[in-house]
Amino acid sequence: MVPPLLLAESWAALPDPSDAAPPVTLASLGWSDFFEGQRGPADAGLVARRVATVHRARLTALSEGGPVDLALPAHASTGEFCVGDWVLAHPGDGMLQRRLDRRTLLGRRPDGSRTTQLAAANVDTLFIVTSCNADFNVARLERYLALANQAGTLPVILLTKADLAPDPSGFAREAAALQRDLPVLVLNPRVETSVAALAPWCGAGQTIALVGSSGVGKSTLVNTLVGGREPALQETSAIREHDSKGRHTTTARSIHPIAGGGWVIDTPGMRSLQVRETDEGIDTLFAEITELAPRCRFRDCTHAHEPGCAVQAAIAEGTLDPDRLTRWRKLSDESRGSPAAPGRPSRGPAVAKRPSRR
Repeated sequence: MVPPLLLAESWAALPDPSDAAPPVTLASLGWSDFFEGQRGPADAGLVARRVATVHRARLTALSEGGPVDLALPAHASTGEFCVGDWVLAHPGDGMLQRRLDRRTLLGRRPDGSRTTQLAAANVDTLFIVTSCNADFNVARLERYLALANQAGTLPVILLTKADLAPDPSGFAREAAALQRDLPVLVLNPRVETSVAALAPWCGAGQTIALVGSSGVGKSTLVNTLVGGREPALQETSAIREHDSKGRHTTTARSIHPIAGGGWVIDTPGMRSLQVRETDEGIDTLFAEITELAPRCRFRDCTHAHEPGCAVQAAIAEGTLDPDRLTRWRKLSDESRGSPAAPGRPSRGPAVAKRPSRR
């Protein structure tokens, strides 16, 4: 098991990007039994492709032979696909036949919108990037964690800009306390030996995605992970000194190879993040409340004013932070009280409901 709190410099380096790359196979692209089990006799002769980029009118994909274009059938919309999807297509003309079910689905719903913006599919690990300054926000981190938990995607918190904080270890301890066994790393995204700490999650065939506010170093980290394999993929910008906020420098999503054989998907910065139907993810995030609830006198206890409430008793005893209960209630109300969005996958909300792990 990976220790929950790590200093990046203590890990061995990732493989040299200049080393000869191993042959590309479906497994190295992220293919697994989960996807193989969806192929049937009707799919004979079709080939598996992984969506690499999604444009307004076209898709590109990864294959064992390299990048390829996908042809869309009439009336098909690119909005039905996202980076990381697995599809089946004809080997000759690249005509897309169907998309395979997703193991996980990351997305966001902008304020006031009923449509979920798809961000990344079939992600093994979600790197939640924040910095040791005014961007550090416990409530926002909990939202990311709830969504990652709901999907069955492993969340890892990465803390950047530690050189600007008088005591970065304080940020690390506060982040690690948000969820049991939560890995938290302090690193410099510009230094290759520093990001080597991410090696346990970046092995062959593994897919990671990055989320976080603008200006926290996501694009810099992606560029460092890719290293010499490709030119700089994302523009970077400085943060504003008065509020530690950055400008949105990533405007598109794409998947890229990283040292160690894994894949990275970058996503645009997110300042707002709505939670929908993530009860299971919230239960995991607030495990201390989830485990106390069955001890309450009433099964439908709201943990607010009922007699015999085990949660309120824990607060009175000083073993439960009352702020945690306040944030639990806010996320739970939002999760259960918001209507489902049209076209949402049956397995969950903006992040697909817990799939089986590989």
